[in-house]
Amino acid sequence: MARGYIGKMLWVNLSNHKLKDEVLDEKLCRRFIGGYGLGANIVFSLQKAGVTPLDQDSILGILTGPLTGTAALGGSRYTVVGKSPLTGGWGDANSGGDFGPYLKFAGYDAVFFTGRSEKPIYLFINNGKAELRDAAHLWSKDCYETEDILKLELGKNVKVACIGPSGERLVLIASVINDRGRAAGRSGLGAVMGSKRLKAVAVKGNMKVSVAHEKRASDLRKKYLRELGGTIAWLGNHGTAFVAAGSAHSGDSPVKNWGGVGYSDLPDIESFAAENITSRRIRKYSCYRCPIGCGAHMKAGAGDYEYEEGSHRPEYETLAMFGSNCLNNNIESIMKLNDICNRYGIDTISAGSVIAFTIECYENKLITQADTGGIEMTWGNHQSIVEMTEKLAKREGFGDIIADGVKVAAERIGQGAGKYAMHIQGQELPAHDPKHDYHWGIPYMLDPTPARHTQNAEIFRPLGQVVQLDRKAYANEGMEYRIGSALHHIVNCSGMCAFVYSCLPNTSVLVEFMNAVTGWDLTLEELIKTGERILNMRQAFNIREGLNLTEFKIPDRLLGKPPFKEGPLAGVTINKDVWFKEYLAAIDWSSETAKPNRKKLQELGLEDLAQELWP
Repeated sequence: MARGYIGKMLWVNLSNHKLKDEVLDEKLCRRFIGGYGLGANIVFSLQKAGVTPLDQDSILGILTGPLTGTAALGGSRYTVVGKSPLTGGWGDANSGGDFGPYLKFAGYDAVFFTGRSEKPIYLFINNGKAELRDAAHLWSKDCYETEDILKLELGKNVKVACIGPSGERLVLIASVINDRGRAAGRSGLGAVMGSKRLKAVAVKGNMKVSVAHEKRASDLRKKYLRELGGTIAWLGNHGTAFVAAGSAHSGDSPVKNWGGVGYSDLPDIESFAAENITSRRIRKYSCYRCPIGCGAHMKAGAGDYEYEEGSHRPEYETLAMFGSNCLNNNIESIMKLNDICNRYGIDTISAGSVIAFTIECYENKLITQADTGGIEMTWGNHQSIVEMTEKLAKREGFGDIIADGVKVAAERIGQGAGKYAMHIQGQELPAHDPKHDYHWGIPYMLDPTPARHTQNAEIFRPLGQVVQLDRKAYANEGMEYRIGSALHHIVNCSGMCAFVYSCLPNTSVLVEFMNAVTGWDLTLEELIKTGERILNMRQAFNIREGLNLTEFKIPDRLLGKPPFKEGPLAGVTINKDVWFKEYLAAIDWSSETAKPNRKKLQELGLEDLAQELWP
């Protein structure tokens, strides 16, 4: 087995409570690395086409990568995978903290769940020994309570990934939460976990991840710690919140459910200033061995919004989606909203989008106070925003109507509400406008998991990387984006943090760490090819499920139709046809169906996949 891997996967059948170890194949690891690369290959191979995401026959996976839990810079990440209940296609969600490394220290690179338990249950892994335990006393507990209880029962050094009441109630925008506030947020996979009545995975162990060239890995860490650049200082001090104020007025953040202009609709953004948010910090914290430390625990909330001391600082996406997108500049309410979402286990991007959608429906009289249970859903009404988010989290009252995301909510409300639903194929748009920076557009529209901000090859690239993209260019960049995207898949699947990757001096550092840890002789060219293989594997899942991303409806507001008449994006529109033509040609997917070309699949060594997609 290659180094960097423990060498074992665990299969858990929740229907009959049978657990089985499986040796991890080194050839498969080199071909798909880990994370959603390995996950997509395994789920595609073993899950039948057409299985619904919340069916007991669906497969849910939790996977690490070879750099997770090693000396490699930023090796803290893990990924949850499965079929997304939001999009009906491939779903994955990435999270940091300590859970991923400790899953490996507990003895496994990955865990896959099949079936459905009759009663609430949790998995405990302790130094290679795995067992299912009753979770009746945990069911209905929030994510903080669940982790606290398990630490009391299993020891304070146990690490926990769990769902909250929202996941239990199959809220389709539910997340998996670890480390009391780190979120594997997107794709609605918390609902898949809830459908299996799996409350939590608790891991504990001190097994060592074997590294091929330990001194080399350690020396590389020391060397590149001195050479980290980019935004590391700002991230380390303020976290991603450092861009919230500027983005609200630059055209980067969505405003008024993507229909407004920041400086005129929300002129007062002082509360979003990084220094203002950081002043509420009581201490910084880092994911496992992270050199940046962009996390922070906050002072207790007081006054109208109480939340306990130690709650997580909101990330940029949370600040933007519950802030400018809802015309809400009350920072204490956003702190409270972040706490609600982390406790109940909800994706803050989707939740903020759903609330903005609800406000616009209310303002346009598609719904009334009689529908909302007396809650006045108006722009900037932070009390109502908090109250409705709590209803959503609990599936209470009107919260039940909107708990499954804007696409489903619009269908339930009717009356043309779909024009206010900002999503692609059921997944709510993240908090960056591609009219401000065009390179958000390709991952939003053309990644196998649509509307994803964590697939942007331009934003998450090292200084001096081989890919140099013009932030405002449309044409002639499909091939360059293909390379950047392929490398970013390697980052995600290796277990490296994308922020750390973006602060590295160049792409070769990724190659160096991969080789030092695994003992392989990888080249940059092989990594690019492997990243393409991973991309095509994820897309093959969608093709088999009957999805055609070229037919996904793109919201007019995202494209600038009609264009803004004022502000930094005045007159800006997006010609998505250029992206579709150039990028799909660059990656050898059909311009009509987004189906990977047979020859391309064969070049990537995916002959079996080519045969299945092109019988």
